[in-house]
Amino acid sequence: MSGQLDRLLRIMATLRDPVNGCEWDRAQRFETIVPHTIEEAYEVADAVARGDLEDLRDELGDLLFQVVFQGRIAEEAGHFDFNDIAAAIADKLEARHPHIFGDAQWATGMREERWEAIKAQERAAKGAESALDGVAMALPALSRAEKLQKRAARVGFDWPDTAGPRAKVVEEMDELEQAKDHAERLDEAGDLLFSAVNLVRAHGISAEEALRAANAKFERRFRAMEDHAEEPLANLTVEDQEDLWRRVKRDERGS
Repeated sequence: MSGQLDRLLRIMATLRDPVNGCEWDRAQRFETIVPHTIEEAYEVADAVARGDLEDLRDELGDLLFQVVFQGRIAEEAGHFDFNDIAAAIADKLEARHPHIFGDAQWATGMREERWEAIKAQERAAKGAESALDGVAMALPALSRAEKLQKRAARVGFDWPDTAGPRAKVVEEMDELEQAKDHAERLDEAGDLLFSAVNLVRAHGISAEEALRAANAKFERRFRAMEDHAEEPLANLTVEDQEDLWRRVKRDERGS
């Protein structure tokens, strides 16, 4: 195991060699690598969703390479190296599991509360001043909305049931309809989406997971429409397209 990791670290060092390395790899910085890191993380998620274990192995390798790449850039600048990265996460995992690696005695249950309490202590140690500190700006907007809401809920800023967020969604729909210009529509559209995340969360559903499933369902059904159509969809009337959509849905229910 360590032999292959050492090999990967040597390859990265060679690629970044100022004389004999790869021109593209030598030119990269933290900022330029980030989009690739995010893309590789999504490709890992895609391989998992498809159940393709061979592809998952490859995508995990690509993601690991991103960590090695960032670590190499940091090492060259004298900040930290890959060993420091591994040590940091190892220390964090041991600190977050004192009942496993330490002497803490925890009753069963309440895992989420214990986990969040430990992370809150970590944020406080880093100087966090707000309950919302530490929610990454680079998260997808839907996931970030959910995390912000969960953080606010921990200090009591939340609806007690689904009635409140449901009414808020209706209110924001009306305000979007009444918006007078693009700036107002943009503002109200954001409020509507944020409220929808809150409503879904109140039902105990992950908004990101739900929308990902809805995307997959729409893509599956639309492709089925294309397969059933005797001519390009663009040539069909809206009514004919709707008929195809209903047919696809009936076929799914029948199967």
